Amino acid sequence: MSGIKLKKSEMKKIECISVFDMLKIGVGPSSSHTLGPWRASQRWIEELKDANILHKVKNISVHLHGSLSLTGIGHATDIATVLGLCGHDPVTMDTSIINSEIDKIKSSKKLDLDKSNLIDFDFKKDIEFHHDFLEFHPNGMTYVAHLENGDKTESSFFSIGGGFVVKEERENAKQKIEEFKSFPFSIEKATDLEKFCKEENKTIAEIVMENERSLRSDEEIHNELKKIWETMLESMYIGSHTEGELPGGLRVTRRAAKMNKKLLEELHNTYDSPQEWMETIRKKEVRFRQILQWVSCFAISVNEVNASLGRVVTAPTNGSSGTLPAVMMYYMTIENHKADFEDMKRFMLVAGEIGSLFKKGATISAAMGGCQAEIGVSSAMAAGALTDLMGGSTEQALMASEIAMEHHLGLTCDPIAGLVQVPCIERNSMGAIKAINAAEIAMESDASKAKVPLDKVINTMWETAQDMNTKYKETSEGGLAVNVGLSDC
Repeated sequence: MSGIKLKKSEMKKIECISVFDMLKIGVGPSSSHTLGPWRASQRWIEELKDANILHKVKNISVHLHGSLSLTGIGHATDIATVLGLCGHDPVTMDTSIINSEIDKIKSSKKLDLDKSNLIDFDFKKDIEFHHDFLEFHPNGMTYVAHLENGDKTESSFFSIGGGFVVKEERENAKQKIEEFKSFPFSIEKATDLEKFCKEENKTIAEIVMENERSLRSDEEIHNELKKIWETMLESMYIGSHTEGELPGGLRVTRRAAKMNKKLLEELHNTYDSPQEWMETIRKKEVRFRQILQWVSCFAISVNEVNASLGRVVTAPTNGSSGTLPAVMMYYMTIENHKADFEDMKRFMLVAGEIGSLFKKGATISAAMGGCQAEIGVSSAMAAGALTDLMGGSTEQALMASEIAMEHHLGLTCDPIAGLVQVPCIERNSMGAIKAINAAEIAMESDASKAKVPLDKVINTMWETAQDMNTKYKETSEGGLAVNVGLSDC
């Protein structure tokens, strides 16, 4: 199996990307394999509505291809697809009822299409897994509907990473360019961003804010970013207070709660909200070793929530959702006790822009580029944003991002049993620590003398992705996924 090898020009279609494209609230465990298929189902439902045939559908089948098939069960691709077909939304759905909803569909063999058309549906037979790869992207899926009059209609989608879903790339590119044509600062590369910051005498966050204002009001931007930060904080809080084992069969023991208790040196909670928990941590005196432990606790907590079908923020993906909030929490509780939401807002604006540079110049899909496209990008986003918050220049922020990615180049994606647990959860911790270290190095460096520009490392990441063997791109056909089995765990 050779997989799919696209030319770089075919991937660089989206000219401008919003911070809200890079940071999205959704349900775990994977942005490309869970959130993407969920969104694809919702889009297909809208297509059926637009064609005025939703009520005429008699039965349906879903065909998952490539990586969506090879690691689909472990990533809950089938579950997410069905939830989208039922009319649930990943941002608002009560995640505690997911299992009961799926169990009801399996036992009744009925699916309420968009909560308006009850049809026959066999969970095991009507979702088909095909190991072949569709053209364009490894994460392909096709929906087929049979109508009451005997007609058939079908539609294919591609989940291209970070929750982004497209039907046909050129069509999608045209739509995106039209949607963002009013961006005052068109940024394709890091050099563009650096140029605008110098010419306008603005920070990265100020440039990004000007672009966002072409789409939303300041109040909308503020409120949406606040929701994102609150979701991040909540996922850290939930993960740090939930014990037991993660679902999926690997019997991975949750560690964040034990780490949290040990670090706070208490047996019982003395706080009632994520905010109070954060303030409790702020009051603790922290030594160097404990800094490492806290950052790991923050990152692991998010990814334990993600691995259990919980709500997290793609940053830029679900599999890498713990890195960014861990570094943000580090800044809030350890680096700067006076930090507030305005600091987090600036952090997210900078991180989102850096993430978009990688999406435009390379990929944020592990199925296309391995784990360097997820943990590597998240670490680069966090490193640049942290450097900016600590008073670094634009050049130093971009240098920090380059350093973080440089030391993730070639990182493979080889999840054991197709689950986002081993080695994925720990990698978020490592990515967060590397981001902090990269920021410290950049802050002490003369960025004008940097040997490797950020654009060069982005290009190198893409070339590395092209050269990487397909079995190391989220297929569970190589590396740890084949050398370590369920019996070993």
